[in-house]
Amino acid sequence: MAMQTVSQNKSHGGTQGVYRHPSRETKTDMTFSVFVPEHTAGAKLPVVTYLSGLTCTHANVTEKGEFREACAELGLIFVAPDTSPRGEGVPGDPANAYDFGLGAGFYVDATEQPFATNYRMWSYVTEELPKLIAEQFPVDTSRQSILGHSMGGHGALTVALTYPDRYRAASAFAPIVAPSQVPWGNKALGGYLGSNKQAWRKHDAVALIEDGARFSDLLVDYGDADGFLTEQLRPELLKAACEKADIPLTLRRQPGYDHSYYFISTFLADHLRWHAARLKA
Repeated sequence: MAMQTVSQNKSHGGTQGVYRHPSRETKTDMTFSVFVPEHTAGAKLPVVTYLSGLTCTHANVTEKGEFREACAELGLIFVAPDTSPRGEGVPGDPANAYDFGLGAGFYVDATEQPFATNYRMWSYVTEELPKLIAEQFPVDTSRQSILGHSMGGHGALTVALTYPDRYRAASAFAPIVAPSQVPWGNKALGGYLGSNKQAWRKHDAVALIEDGARFSDLLVDYGDADGFLTEQLRPELLKAACEKADIPLTLRRQPGYDHSYYFISTFLADHLRWHAARLKA
């Protein structure tokens, strides 16, 4: 089955589309959104991939992110995948917890049952989806960047640190920087990857840096009114790891902002300009 168009709408001169395709990695249909700005025929544009947080689908940032005006101005394609496989027969958390199972894929390839068959979000967002995007949209594959929010911030940081030659820029909003050291991450990584914590390290930004991973520079924003800040996010751990590894990190504390899309939409255009400067270099 080929990629299907769910919807298309004109916005800021470009096209905001929502699409569906059968995924070989998750063995389910996957839905994602793509904004393509107005451009000259035959042009290839830089692409920014946005990874969403717990409970979200592609729709959260697509409808609340307020990114299209900046993408149209900067000439950026904006891609937003789902956070996990969905559909009948896909195993979720038996307790229906919001932080594990459906909507909480954590951007890993699960090795534990019953999740190993479908929960392959790492391979989906790093291999399968980028190839599909390159085939179907006017993308310059030499100019890619990645960003995300919360669980998606965790994903963006780990993907960038794993593939530093593929992504020219990486940033995050309120990311889970050290999942091995916080409750959300312990639950997810233990549930998907098992009890061997050594296997968790490649999905932990702080651990990746400790183990030698490097990136050119990083931008991270968090709100000081974020209720998850102290227990789950712990940006100070990323700051310490980057300082020790000499990784340039711009870590910005935004007074009064929480964990919501009111926060993200306020600063997303700023992040996109930061990405665009590096994508044009």
